[in-house]
Amino acid sequence: MSMSRVSPTMEGFRVAFRWPLLTLAEITWRWAVGATGTALFFFGLFEYLSTLPVSRGEMLFLRSRQPYLVGQAILHILRGSLSRAVLSLLVATLLVTLIWALAGTLGRIATVRAMLEYVRERLAQSWSAQYEGTRAGEATEHSNPFSPLVFLHVLRAALLLAAVLGFGGAIVVAGLVSPDAHPRPALAFLAFIPIAGLVWLFWSALNWVLSLAAVFVVRDGDDWLEGIAAAMALFRRRTGAIFAVSSWVGAAHLVAFVAASTVVSMPLGFIPLVPWRLAVLAMILITLAYCAVADWLYMARLAGYVCITEMTDEMFAPLPPPVPPALRPLETSIDRDELILCDVPNLIVET
Repeated sequence: MSMSRVSPTMEGFRVAFRWPLLTLAEITWRWAVGATGTALFFFGLFEYLSTLPVSRGEMLFLRSRQPYLVGQAILHILRGSLSRAVLSLLVATLLVTLIWALAGTLGRIATVRAMLEYVRERLAQSWSAQYEGTRAGEATEHSNPFSPLVFLHVLRAALLLAAVLGFGGAIVVAGLVSPDAHPRPALAFLAFIPIAGLVWLFWSALNWVLSLAAVFVVRDGDDWLEGIAAAMALFRRRTGAIFAVSSWVGAAHLVAFVAASTVVSMPLGFIPLVPWRLAVLAMILITLAYCAVADWLYMARLAGYVCITEMTDEMFAPLPPPVPPALRPLETSIDRDELILCDVPNLIVET
């Protein structure tokens, strides 16, 4: 089989196109966890509201439709019971995080192993004997990566909690530089944006490393720390290829987000003409369609990373230029016997 240049970005999109079941598996576990968290939140909210005692005076304030009176009534109703709601929310968050870690671990094992099988077959077909693969990874591929992956997911959850606390700290700092007595909204904005930007930058970078480390845990049977080290080593060696995959998938994700944002705003214009429930249902369906496309793009990016991990150094080297075919030497001699070169006018060849 002749050698051809391998593009990790194209291989990632090819995997996402040809293996829709991988995207379906990713959507299944992600949406199952999301639906569980949403149902648990609303169930707990309704149960909490049903336990709140409401007096006649508070009901009178609520029915007045005056913002100040309604706010005072809500504060009086929630007084003394908000701590129980916060505690219940924390317990529910821990439960949903545990479900997310377990479901994400099982889903990542299934998807990465399927991607590895497909990518290795593609590279072997394209490079035949030149493809050496990662024999160590093949030997330990069927080891048990469950515990390290669960720990990586727990680290990602803890990292998200730290990012939320960081954003809260940015809000506190913005409030300190702009107190109520002397409000300075411009200074508060300038204080909030750099801190929030740094928090987002560190969170996105560390979350990306942890998500890439899961590939090495499944591929090579590493523990969580070795997986993180392997992810950082891959980024140092293949920075250009990783940026190419991330950039193309990120551009496609940006286009999908802009298109979904434009389309989801259209039902708002029809609210005076159609029932508001129908408009809300249309917005929910459009949002779900965007989430499905985002999951599909995530699988394409993950498959591109898997392809990068399997490619050898020879595959990243530029292919040699094709050898031009040998040119026939030009004939400089003239055949005097050719009739077209005869200088006798109106010559008729007699047969």
